[in-house]
Amino acid sequence: MDRPRQFIIDATSPVPPYEQLRVQILEGVRTGALPPGGQLPTVRRLAEELGIAPNTVARSYRELERDEVIETRGRNGSFISSAGDAAQRQAAAAAATFAERIRQLRLPEDEALELVRRALAHFPHRQGD
Repeated sequence: MDRPRQFIIDATSPVPPYEQLRVQILEGVRTGALPPGGQLPTVRRLAEELGIAPNTVARSYRELERDEVIETRGRNGSFISSAGDAAQRQAAAAAATFAERIRQLRLPEDEALELVRRALAHFPHRQGD
């Protein structure tokens, strides 16, 4: 259960603690600091280490599991998904669907990319972006 990095919760941040932890785990997976198959600390242990409520850690883990970034194996604990970066897979699938639709609509590539830029501008950046 060794972690290659220390998770840190900034109590003064406007970003909720569960989201801070979720983003840090996601970033660890994306950079390879948290390798596929690596075990995460238990909810209770991590909550104690970070000085936050166990429900806060559990919420981060639930959201990461929903997004297929981690997998929970009952009493054995929570692990980084062995299937690789689920966020990248899901983003690639969404991009492929978008590209297919753009081709069907016969829109030029530069217009399609501008539509994406405008759409992304409407959503606030999350911590870690």
